[in-house]
Amino acid sequence: MLANTDPEEFLKTALTALADNPDWRSVLDELPVPIYVADTEGAVTYWNRACVTLAGRVPQLGRDRWCVTWKIYTTAGDFMPHEECPMAQAIKEQRIIRESVAIAERPDGSRVAFKPYPTPLFDESGAITGAINMLIDVTEEQSAVLKDQADRCRRLASALYSRESMTVLENMAVGFERAAAELKAPVNDA
Repeated sequence: MLANTDPEEFLKTALTALADNPDWRSVLDELPVPIYVADTEGAVTYWNRACVTLAGRVPQLGRDRWCVTWKIYTTAGDFMPHEECPMAQAIKEQRIIRESVAIAERPDGSRVAFKPYPTPLFDESGAITGAINMLIDVTEEQSAVLKDQADRCRRLASALYSRESMTVLENMAVGFERAAAELKAPVNDA
């Protein structure tokens, strides 16, 4: 879907629409990437159709905070509370967050890897008004990274003489493989 497109260009389009277009929702609705907006308290105030596809659910206005996903995990498989997600960091710290990857779990149990682009929004006086976030699907890439990590664990285990260390590394490899197998790119209904 986005093979030859720079995600920053979509974000630039969204930011320009928010700043210059009173009908910004219609512009964001047409973008092929998931984009949502939250206020300074993390309440999700807007999401486009692509968010529903990625998250596998329709966010709840007035209930969802910090993110449109149902559950979030780190790439290591640890649960990440929404109030600790990259969007929450961006709002709380009033700074752009880049270079992170997270795993979203949908209500049906399927998972998708995504790279968030949370960007704080400020008014003319410099006061934060909320943030916009774009979620780029990196499921295929992340699945390959996890499989590679499993292979590295097994290679390291084979070079060790400690049964205990070998067992730990084998368990890690199995965990990485399981996490890779659980990832599934969303089907775009558009």
